[in-house]
Amino acid sequence: MHTLLKWFTPLIGVGVAIFIVLFLISINSSKKTKDLEPLHLQDVVVQKAQKKVWLNHFSQTERLGYFYPVTEVYIKTSLDEKISSKTIYKLSASLIDPYQLFCLKEELNQHSLKYFLRRDKNGVELDIYSKDKNKLSSLVRVLKNYQILAKITLYKEDK
Repeated sequence: MHTLLKWFTPLIGVGVAIFIVLFLISINSSKKTKDLEPLHLQDVVVQKAQKKVWLNHFSQTERLGYFYPVTEVYIKTSLDEKISSKTIYKLSASLIDPYQLFCLKEELNQHSLKYFLRRDKNGVELDIYSKDKNKLSSLVRVLKNYQILAKITLYKEDK
């Protein structure tokens, strides 16, 4: 056993020395590689291939069920229709808390009225335009139960 250890240590040393010599020869080879050639200025613009971004997949899909969150909504309406009656009433109210907004939407669905909500930093503003003043008055009475202050005014169109 002692003789085996006596020859094993020099064998490991010679093996490491051979490995180092071969490694130094391989990294300092005299072969020219393409990477070491100098760069040449070219007049041609090279367009890089567009990287695949996972979000692009969602913008190109036509599958239903995924909707982007939005903060602004644009509505296109036809303004060619003429209003037959000249008296139009406007109900306006300001909402501060989300519970009031929920109650308001439920009542508007029951009264089947079209409405316009406008959100800003102070809260949510409600506007309803209607020819039926009695319907708006009944809505104002119902909204008082939810502590929503609403007022009805005569709407004047800008011509």
